[in-house]
Amino acid sequence: MHIGIDSRLPYYQVGGISNYIINLTRALAELGSGHRFTVFHSRKDRRSYVSREMRRFGRADLWTPCHHRFERWSLGAELLPHHLQVMHSPDFIPPAFGAGCRIITVHDLNFLLYPEFLTTESRRYYNGQIDWAVRQADHILADSHHTRLDLIERLAVDPGRVSTVHLAASPIFTQESPPDAIQATLAKYRLERGFVLFVGTVSPRKNVETILEAFHMLLEENAAETSLVLAGAKGWLTENLFESIAKSEHRKRILHITDLTDAELAHLYASAGVLVIPSLYEGFGLPALEAMHCGCPVVASNRSSLPEVVGSAGIQLDPRDVLGWSEAMRLLLNDADERMHYVGKGYEQARSFSWRKTAEATLRIYEQCSDEIR
Repeated sequence: MHIGIDSRLPYYQVGGISNYIINLTRALAELGSGHRFTVFHSRKDRRSYVSREMRRFGRADLWTPCHHRFERWSLGAELLPHHLQVMHSPDFIPPAFGAGCRIITVHDLNFLLYPEFLTTESRRYYNGQIDWAVRQADHILADSHHTRLDLIERLAVDPGRVSTVHLAASPIFTQESPPDAIQATLAKYRLERGFVLFVGTVSPRKNVETILEAFHMLLEENAAETSLVLAGAKGWLTENLFESIAKSEHRKRILHITDLTDAELAHLYASAGVLVIPSLYEGFGLPALEAMHCGCPVVASNRSSLPEVVGSAGIQLDPRDVLGWSEAMRLLLNDADERMHYVGKGYEQARSFSWRKTAEATLRIYEQCSDEIR
């Protein structure tokens, strides 16, 4: 079977979906299946995501850019000469033609469920693509059971056409970081161990406001001597949030860090007192998994996919319960026994996810889809 993987996005955009593409491609190569793969890159991207020794993995360069208004047709035309049995589009937009079986991954439906958290331009783009994409695809992968149900209930997708395939953490988060490297990162950002950590693009659906209020409550009650680190890019519609941080009497204890390397992020997880994820909606929730691998206890929202990822290994709370978040942070920062309890359960929970499992499940769907098309 000849399988294509659309790997253009990592050239254009760093982030969760690009990491998914890179890690899945590498894990599929390591499976050593008898199938032939072509990894489709942007013609401008000189990187390769698979070792040259993987002889059944070839590379092809494409002219069609990501998220172009004619992408679905121009991409299909470029794929035709490759005679693909399966084409996987990890960024959810399939070609209009060009493969016997077209598979897409839908990571979340944030743009449908919380349109008020997007710009007008972004809302228009995603809403204009998703209906067409799910109708065209022969099969759909969802990062979580929750996203799968969203697809079935919100877009009337046949349950037989959508499968849950959980993600995994990048390998750098599964390895122990050298103590001197951790200390160097802490020195770079002038941090001491035991801080409260938030990881992700700071945007309305991430609900950082709850953490700010809970953090202020923690300090005002003298429940902990700590700092709050917001690690991630500044997203849209966050002007009011950052204005409130600038006016806060505790602003010197709040640090916003962008452009972290994965290694530096692993160092922050390893030295944080607690990771907080108060999101109103997540398609999966990779920071929770990354943190658990690094020995950082997790407090997470009890909404959407996060309970699937965290399970009983973390504290789950209503995302609007400010008092509850403050108390959970206080508990994990001050009670060594409770902290170690959740660290231990976190390691166990994190080990249940792996890129090998993700690749094996994805490959089975490639094979099933191809058989059905025949």
